[in-house]
Amino acid sequence: MYDWVVLWEWVEIAARWTHVITAIAWIGSSFYFIALDLGLKKAEGMPALAHGEEWQVHGGGFYHITKYLVAPDRLPEHLVWFKWESYATWLSGFAMLVLVYYLGAEMFLIDPTVMELQVWQAVAISVASLAFGWLAYTTICRVFVNANQTLVMVALFAVLVAMAWFYTQVFSGRAALLHLGAFTATIMSANVFMIIIPNQKIVVEDLKAGRQPDPKYGKIAKQRSTHNNYLTLPVLFLMLSNHYPLVFATEYNWIIASLVFLMGVTIRHFFNSEHAGKGSPWWTWAVTAILFLVIAWLSTAPLRTLPEPEARLEGAALRFAAADGFEDVVSIVQGRCSMCHAAEPVWDGLYWAPKGVVLETEAQIAHAARRIFLQAGASHAMPPGNLSYMEPQEREAIVRWFRSAGQGGTEG
Repeated sequence: MYDWVVLWEWVEIAARWTHVITAIAWIGSSFYFIALDLGLKKAEGMPALAHGEEWQVHGGGFYHITKYLVAPDRLPEHLVWFKWESYATWLSGFAMLVLVYYLGAEMFLIDPTVMELQVWQAVAISVASLAFGWLAYTTICRVFVNANQTLVMVALFAVLVAMAWFYTQVFSGRAALLHLGAFTATIMSANVFMIIIPNQKIVVEDLKAGRQPDPKYGKIAKQRSTHNNYLTLPVLFLMLSNHYPLVFATEYNWIIASLVFLMGVTIRHFFNSEHAGKGSPWWTWAVTAILFLVIAWLSTAPLRTLPEPEARLEGAALRFAAADGFEDVVSIVQGRCSMCHAAEPVWDGLYWAPKGVVLETEAQIAHAARRIFLQAGASHAMPPGNLSYMEPQEREAIVRWFRSAGQGGTEG
């Protein structure tokens, strides 16, 4: 099991790295094209059917960019499609969801104090909710396709608030906020896969057939692309939230998540206004700061009480509790780690357990066996800076215990 756990950790690292790389590519191209689109200007001598142009300088050269609102009069030989960044981001993100939250459901996804769920039930709710998100969103867009687009965004915000509350009623706080991010990211990626690219392909096929493309396809694609632009920053916040208990483990975590979407709107409004040449609405930063302060205030509510792991001491955790050397490991962890990883940390300056991980009881330690092994046995990541002076022989004891538990199989 020792080799398997290390290999599995590297699989997670590879998936996370891929997700970050593809997300950077997708977000970068999305922000660039929104800024480009907003900065287009009418000019004399533009080609027929051209909507606007822009001159840019970068990398030691000049770029002359022209946009056609529908399509040029002939199809270019070399056409670059911006779609794989989106697809790869969603696929790698879903892989992370499977690796961390589905396969580690008892640790990260399910919280018995929130709702008693079997692993298969939690996974089914997760998958179904992502599908529901797309169906609800695309229905809103189609019903309000010709309405004021602010109305569409308000309706979408209502759905996001409802889902924020729903997720906190079924999953752990950490999983709830991450799922809200995945819910939103699924909408964004489905926009590309189901609407934007198919509409562009219809235009291309019309050009090939010598037909005049219908401008409605470009209008719809632009609507979805704009929505993606405003949703990007909240998704990034929610994906990073699992590192901060003050965000995910507080009583008002669903309200915090909802306000994050408003901050995303105010920040993007500032940059979009600048790129469109409509001035610099500095008031948006004041609103953003106020929202952030409200979020910080809400986070000071008492942290959610963590579940008593004794009720969940089964499977892998039971095996680790029965493994040779467990008593020694309990003594090591309680002596070197529990001053920080406690319901009420005694380490000066800490007010909650790092990442919400509490290691005070035997059951809690058995349940976190894999993390203890990776952080303090296979590596020297914990304690940070070895502040509690964990000895080499103590780390060796953790490794021996973890290997001993693996003699009967792999961790579930």
